[in-house]
Amino acid sequence: MSQQHDKPALTEVEEALSPEEIEAMIREYDSESNFRKIAGPVAILVTVTSVILSLFHLYTAGFGLLNEVMHRTVHLAFVMGLVFLVFPRKRAAPTPAMWRTSIVFAAFYLFLIMDLFDQLPATMATYVFSAGMVALAALTLPINGKNTKPGQIALRDWVFAALGAGFSAYLAVFFKDIFIVNVGEPRPQEYMMGLIAIIMTLEATRRTMGATLAYIGAFCILYAMFGPYMPGILAHRGYGIDRIINHLFVGTEGIYGVAVGVVATYVFHFVLFGILAQMSGLGQLFIDLATIIAGRQSGGSAKVSVVSSGFFGMISGSPIANTVTTGAFTIPLMKRMGFSGRFAGAVEASASCGGQVTPPIMGASAFVMTEMLGVPYNEIILIAIIPAAFHYLAILLMVHLESKRLGLAGMSADKIPQMAQVMKRSWHLLVPLGVMVALLLMQYTPFLAAFWGILLTIGFSYIPLVAHKLGNRDMDLETVLTPKKLVIGFEDGAKFALAIGAACACVGFLLGITTLTGLGFKFSAAVVQLAYDLAAFVTALDFTGLLSEKSIALFFGLVFVAIACILMGAGIPTTPTYIILASIAAPALTEFGVPLIATHFFVFYFGVLADVTPPVALAAYAAAGLSRADPMRTGTTAFRLSMGKALVPFMFIYAPSLLFVDFSPMEFVLALFSGILAILALSAAYIGFWKRDLVLAEKVLLTLAGLVLISNNWIAIAVGTLVVGGVLARASKSARSVAT
Repeated sequence: MSQQHDKPALTEVEEALSPEEIEAMIREYDSESNFRKIAGPVAILVTVTSVILSLFHLYTAGFGLLNEVMHRTVHLAFVMGLVFLVFPRKRAAPTPAMWRTSIVFAAFYLFLIMDLFDQLPATMATYVFSAGMVALAALTLPINGKNTKPGQIALRDWVFAALGAGFSAYLAVFFKDIFIVNVGEPRPQEYMMGLIAIIMTLEATRRTMGATLAYIGAFCILYAMFGPYMPGILAHRGYGIDRIINHLFVGTEGIYGVAVGVVATYVFHFVLFGILAQMSGLGQLFIDLATIIAGRQSGGSAKVSVVSSGFFGMISGSPIANTVTTGAFTIPLMKRMGFSGRFAGAVEASASCGGQVTPPIMGASAFVMTEMLGVPYNEIILIAIIPAAFHYLAILLMVHLESKRLGLAGMSADKIPQMAQVMKRSWHLLVPLGVMVALLLMQYTPFLAAFWGILLTIGFSYIPLVAHKLGNRDMDLETVLTPKKLVIGFEDGAKFALAIGAACACVGFLLGITTLTGLGFKFSAAVVQLAYDLAAFVTALDFTGLLSEKSIALFFGLVFVAIACILMGAGIPTTPTYIILASIAAPALTEFGVPLIATHFFVFYFGVLADVTPPVALAAYAAAGLSRADPMRTGTTAFRLSMGKALVPFMFIYAPSLLFVDFSPMEFVLALFSGILAILALSAAYIGFWKRDLVLAEKVLLTLAGLVLISNNWIAIAVGTLVVGGVLARASKSARSVAT
């Protein structure tokens, strides 16, 4: 792919971004970080509440969790209350699209209100409640009231915050009556609070994530209600709103299910650890180490981007925040060294998304896998090593080949820090991370590991202060987590966990409706049936007799599930995306005999890929904003750079030994060899360079051979190896002859 027509790199002065511009860019592209700017008493209230939420999680992580339901309700009461105070509506002036979406949801709420009204006893309380709910539905419309002063919050948001906190607080306060005395027999007030819970969860999701996930949640409820009218295999008996509310609100099948449980028990703690670790300087240490490792090589700035984004992604839960944080340093550097803005942005976006699949934290999804699969955490992160290595190998190879094609050198020696100086200045930052990972590998609970990681991060941040008093002036005192900074860190930790908390509460709708209606099995049956129908058609056309119907059906099933994963993952954070896909899409692959853990990794990888897949490639668009490049072209390039992530899931479906499942040494070695060679072939084909520029026929041959190498058939691997070896050898020979 030639880049001769790309615009020349901007000057260093033109590219410089202030911290305020970086923060604004994160808010623009990352809905999870779009915090409202507030001041005065409201800001104090938000800060105090956020700090209390963080301290609650820190205390319970170290000294014992509450019972399952109580812990989740307390967590969600704080989260839902804060969401409407911290997150503003997307725009001050409502757009036509916002009006359309709001009217759809308001109509949906009115439908639920009327349906529940028919189920409740005809008392004054029922009439008052229904009238209040109609008013609440009206408040969800984007009608602008009187302008509020800076730092103030509109009255409707106070109402939403009170109701959002109230429905969970209700369960916590009346826990004994609901879950012990009247278990299985909800009272009218439980149904009323359940309806409030559904409405406020959808509104919180719209506020933090946009409409996509909220639409999915609403569709699930309608699907449960209108089951008898669904076509074909999707039909079911149907359920009334009272049964749906009871299933979603009272118990751990819906809103307070595994999704919120994982956030309240695991994710929150690692978000808080990541915030404090970055404040203590760990992010800069990662960039320094990446520069030392990769900076001297050809195209060193781009390789620094890949390595640093991988390091940073291990502790960051957001590909977009990762892209902007590290990209603010690496993208201008790549452009100054000669990469186009499009390629520089694509490299950063693709590498940043790789952090979500990189052990030990994997954007917190590793803990969700542990919960859903019942597989120990230390096994999950060991399983993830080979797939993550393949992803970064693909990006590094393409960066290397592009660097060679453009004739780019490495970074100058004066731009590369010295290892001794870096470690002398920042060695203490690695201790908390090392202890935390060690505790995880020793199979201590993740929240206990995070507890010690957080405490050690705070404690070791004071090492520079001690060093200065002992005469060592090399350490940076700005990274000391003083009480004031701790308050900021605890507040930010809570704020960055709000959006994922609201999203996972909405995911609870899907999980609850899936268990109520068998939606996952119905989706699986539909995918399997369609795959086998297409397989029968293909095998009927196969005159060689080499293709089996089962293998072709598996291939089509993988493609269908991959497409569904990318579509459903568009614009939704990694953790809720994985939970949705693992519940709906993964069961389809188990029907083909694929090991369960391989199916979960398959849907997880393709869900993450949505962040760099146009037209909703949020990480790529954020990188394009930094690189001043066309967003769509940057997204397309980032998707191609992420082809390792797209190929890897197919590799471990066909060769589960890569995940150490049904392990066979021979299969593992063969799959490892063919996987590396496939990535090499496709990288050369995409960049169009191997010692010299490749012609079209060579690109086509390398692409086809690379795809063939994904197979676990040794004959196919042998043929692919010969083709790749022949094309690359021919290119190398002709390049040498030209050079001489």
